[in-house]
Amino acid sequence: MDIKTASALHRLRLVSVPEALSFPALLIFGSLLSRISDVDYLMMPLGGLHGILFLIYVVFLLDVWNTAKWHWKKAAKFFVLALIPFGGLYGDRLLKAEEADSVVAARAAREAREAREAREAAGA
Repeated sequence: MDIKTASALHRLRLVSVPEALSFPALLIFGSLLSRISDVDYLMMPLGGLHGILFLIYVVFLLDVWNTAKWHWKKAAKFFVLALIPFGGLYGDRLLKAEEADSVVAARAAREAREAREAREAAGA
């Protein structure tokens, strides 16, 4: 995996957890509290925060889709996970596993390249 793809995946991971937690916070503290009490001043800031985080998540998801050359079904799965409360936490776990796999693959490719270069240097 190249550095652009790795950094795009990392950016998506960084925003997936706050986005996943902002939606339930909006539902609980914004909607629920405004209905059962006089606390209605939390709705606007939480709604704005969640909206900004969701838009950033979508932009980063499109970036990963483009740079990692994901299939559209995989990108759609991560989009749907963003719509489900706490779904981004599961998405973060999937992204973490993919990041770990790509690090292992990159190390294996680097070691194979170094071994090939060592053989060529020894044979020359």
